[in-house]
Amino acid sequence: MPVRPIAEDAVIVRPNARWVAAAWSELPGWKADRVAEFWLPFLRSCERPTAEWAAVCAKARQDPLAPHLGDDAARDWLQQHLRPFRVESPAADPVGLATGYFEPLIDAARARRPGFGVPIYGLPADLGSRRPYWTRRQIDSPAGAPAGLRGREIAWLSDPLDALVLHIQGSGRLRFTEADGRRSIVRVAFAGHNDQPYKSVGRWLIDQGELRLDEASWPAIRQWAGRHPRRLEEMLGSNPRYIFFREEPLPDPAIGPRGAQGVPLTPQRSIAVDPQSIPYGTPVWLDTTQPLSNAPLRRLVVAQDTGTAIRGAVRADYFWGWDGDAEARAGRMKQPLRVWVLWPR
Repeated sequence: MPVRPIAEDAVIVRPNARWVAAAWSELPGWKADRVAEFWLPFLRSCERPTAEWAAVCAKARQDPLAPHLGDDAARDWLQQHLRPFRVESPAADPVGLATGYFEPLIDAARARRPGFGVPIYGLPADLGSRRPYWTRRQIDSPAGAPAGLRGREIAWLSDPLDALVLHIQGSGRLRFTEADGRRSIVRVAFAGHNDQPYKSVGRWLIDQGELRLDEASWPAIRQWAGRHPRRLEEMLGSNPRYIFFREEPLPDPAIGPRGAQGVPLTPQRSIAVDPQSIPYGTPVWLDTTQPLSNAPLRRLVVAQDTGTAIRGAVRADYFWGWDGDAEARAGRMKQPLRVWVLWPR
């Protein structure tokens, strides 16, 4: 089905946002980005295009030169086939929030043993018979997990905060060390949850007067837990949401986890969005700042994922990857944000 031409002054209304037609010159830093790096994640999204993207994705996938274009040529290709729209809230506010996430690498054991006593579960046997399912506090009860979870342990971790990181990020890599010293790494991916509401432990600490709003980063949460080990269970229980996982092989460590669109995420080129604001597979121009240095962060990314806390028009969770300082950057990212979507002409 052909896409209808869009008027130059168009406003497109979506369930959680409005898009206002813009000029390419409005995109801050548009000519400075290494746009050629955008092609790999974009082509991955084009493996699962929506109807609006079918024609453009067909051109991108069939053009033998497209994946090999330099930055300037790639920009020209995009300007030829797409148009920018400024994303605003339904009340016409163009400023929102950028946060970050990453894929953690955590040491684990296949069986419970001293030093590894925190379980990561697969889907419960009785998940479908109880809605909502047991809360985090009930699952983590000292009396033992509910019957439907017994025998469903995928792995055992040493630190309950590492388990919480996995639950918040939605996926991760587990590193097992055998008795002979050999190591293996697998991925655990999101398989489901307990249908309980998500509550931020950072918000709980703020409400308790333990942290100020500007202090509520993941490193600060870890530091607080280290100073208050007797209140750790209380903090964890403040978030009733519980995530269940499935184990996946990791044949290529350079390939990221699959996002909600069903394609692998690319570090610093993939974001999670509210799909009621921005559809999966849409190129998005970000205008925000770096979490550690406050330097400008302006680049072309693809909407390929979502999350419980990712709601609203101008809202993006930036995927930092799994290497180096990904955790530090993701844990401290809470920056003002403006975004533009690039949409087929």
